[in-house]
Formats: sequence, C-alpha cells, structure tokens
Amino acid sequence: MGMGRPFAWLWAAYGTSALGTWLAFGAFPLIAVRVLHAGPAEVAALASVGAAVGALVAVPLGPWVEFRRKRPVLIAMDLVRCAALLTVPAAFVLGALTFLQLLLVSVVVAAADITFRAASGAYLKTLLPAEDLLLANARLESTAWTTTIIGPPLGGAAIGLLGPVATVLADAVSHALSAAGIRAMGGRGEEAEPERREGARIRPRDLPDGWRYVLADRTLRALFFNTTLFNGLVMASTPLLTVLMLGGLGFTPWQYGLAFALPSIGGLIGSRLARPLVTRFGQHRVLVTAGTLRALWPVGLAFVGPGTGGLLLVMGVEFGLILCCAVFNPVHATCRLERTATDRTVRTLTAWAVSTRAATALLTAVWGVLGTLLGARTALGLAGVLLLATPLLLPRRAAPPPPGHGPRQPDDRLVRKDHGRGPA
Repeated sequence: MGMGRPFAWLWAAYGTSALGTWLAFGAFPLIAVRVLHAGPAEVAALASVGAAVGALVAVPLGPWVEFRRKRPVLIAMDLVRCAALLTVPAAFVLGALTFLQLLLVSVVVAAADITFRAASGAYLKTLLPAEDLLLANARLESTAWTTTIIGPPLGGAAIGLLGPVATVLADAVSHALSAAGIRAMGGRGEEAEPERREGARIRPRDLPDGWRYVLADRTLRALFFNTTLFNGLVMASTPLLTVLMLGGLGFTPWQYGLAFALPSIGGLIGSRLARPLVTRFGQHRVLVTAGTLRALWPVGLAFVGPGTGGLLLVMGVEFGLILCCAVFNPVHATCRLERTATDRTVRTLTAWAVSTRAATALLTAVWGVLGTLLGARTALGLAGVLLLATPLLLPRRAAPPPPGHGPRQPDDRLVRKDHGRGPA
C-alpha cells in the first residue's frame, strides 16, 4: 500500500543514511588504532565519551526543535553530520588528523543523530495519518535490518581495499544524499508551522519536559524503563561476547561476522509480521508478547562453546532475539507516537534517546568491570538473567488514549489539498 511520495522520499533518505552509517561501522576505532596509534583507553573513550557527551549536547536541542518545522531541521542535521564527517578525510589527506578531532566529530555526530531521530519521529506523525504509522515504522525497521546485513560486509571490503577513512567519506556522502532526498519532497512535504509559546526561548526548566511527560503517562513510563534497561543490557553484553568468541573460543573474524550477519534476516521477517500481528491480536498483546519473548534469548549466550556447535548456538540465539525485536520495535515506536502529544513529540523522543544512550554507556562500563572480575561468560550469564526480568516492566494492560489524543484534526496534517495517498 502506497503512503505518498513524501514518505517515499523520507524512506529513501533514511535507507541511504543508514547504509552509509553501517558502511562506516567501526571505522573510528580502526582509524584511532591504525592511523593515530591510539591505545585501549583512548579507543574506549572514543566509543563511550563521544556518545555520552553527544547525548548531553542533544538535551537542549529537544525544546529548541519542538517549536520549529521539522523538515528543515532534518536537512540541517544531515548536513551537520556530513560536514563533521568530511573533516576526517580532509585532515587525513593534509596529515593533520588528531585523536581530539575524532572525539569532537563523534560528539557532533552523536548529538545530530539524536536530534535527527527525534525530529523525524515528530515529522512522521504529521506526514501520515495515524492508521499508517505502524506500516511506516515497520518499513523503516525492515530497512534498518537490510542495511545491517549488507553494510558491514561492504564496509569491511572497502576498509580492506581503501582503508577506514574511505568509509567515513562514504558515510558523509550518504548524509548529503539523505538531505537531498528530504529536500526533494518539495511542497508536498511542507508542514504546518508549530504553535509557538510566548518568547519560544529555551529555559532551564524546559529541559526535563520530555522526561516529565514520559513519567506522567503509565504506558509510556513502563515502555521507557523496559526499553532503556533492555537495550542497555543487550549492548553491554556485545563487547563481552566479542572477547569470548574471538579470544577464548578461537573463532575467526569471518565466523564472528557471519554469526551476526545471517541472523539479521530475522529482522526482515519480524518487521513484516508486526502489522499483521497487531491487526489480529491488538497492539498491547503484541507489545507484551514480543517484549517478553525477546528477553528469553540472550541468556543462551552464556553457554556458547567452541566449534560449529557454538557458532550455530550464537546464530540461533541472535536470530530469535532479532526476530522478536523486529516485531516489538515498530509496534513500540507507533505506540509511543500515538500516546505523545504533537507539541511534545521531539522533547519526549529526545529524552528517550538520551536516556537510552546514557544507560548503555553506564551498563557497558559496569559490565566491562564485571567481565574483568568474573570472566566474560559469567558476566554474559548475569546480563541474560537480568534481561529475563525486563518483561515485568512492560505495561500490564492496555491503557485508554490520554486526554486530547483522539483522531488528529486536519490542521495537524500537512498543509496541502491532496494528502499524497497515491502510489509511492
């Protein structure tokens, strides 16, 4: 079913940007090690400090973006990411690349990425009628998993042939193409000017607005704590699994890559199942069921052994985890948009993203210490056991829509006569 040309352009822009990001996956640490001869502490700082500071920088951008048209913000954030990334190959060619520059670029890109995601969620809500949000989120989820499958292998080949700086250049170009795609929407992609509060200035008391809104809604509050803890524990386990597989168990890099590339097919399957499942069983039941099933898989990683059997176990666990996540994610994203007021969407999504990244950074550091003290396998098992408890945080029953969240009125949609519902 088509959802109009504006969404088609947004979808294409998202796919292009996501592919560029996955092509450059791991490029910064490789540049730090191979070009700048950085040590383990510097590489760890690049991964954690850059993301954490970027998240902090993004906090005041939420209120700022809320009262502005989202499409120009999306274009601006794409161009900011493009410009920041382009400084890396430029400095490399000039022989002036430094570790501090890599760190600053990672901060800028992280902040722009959070702002882009929050603004795109708000834009999607005005771009499409409510009944199309789940289908749109499912298509974006499917695209995300597709780029996850093809991006890293292509990026790895490019790094082998041209070096890691070349993939950073490709990532920068992908953001420029994304900006061009969003710009190509033209008049059909225009949105109504958001209603501005008096002065429209960012005040210190506005910064926690997103968190206040989330915590005031029972369903959003439950999903917030569930997804923040779940994502943080899963991401914190990834470095430990890497150490275990490539270290003690003796898997080769290509086997390690295969263990995560093939299971991503589950993401394509799950994202296509999300909408039919909601149609048949309802949003709340799918959220709770998929959210529970996804928590059952990671504990199996603590039992990974060497050889073909161990490789198949990792692939089976990852396939089940990804399949369930791919069902859960678009349904969760749709529920979150539906329960968030239009004039609070950016602040809410920004607060959500900042919290998730902060929790991930903190839990990754904690599990790194646990892995050192207890061993990678024991720390993986502990994360898996804690993940088994995350379904307790899911909303226990379907909640009615919050006051004022009925069907959107025409002035909340795009300012155009034809809503672009023809074939995409």
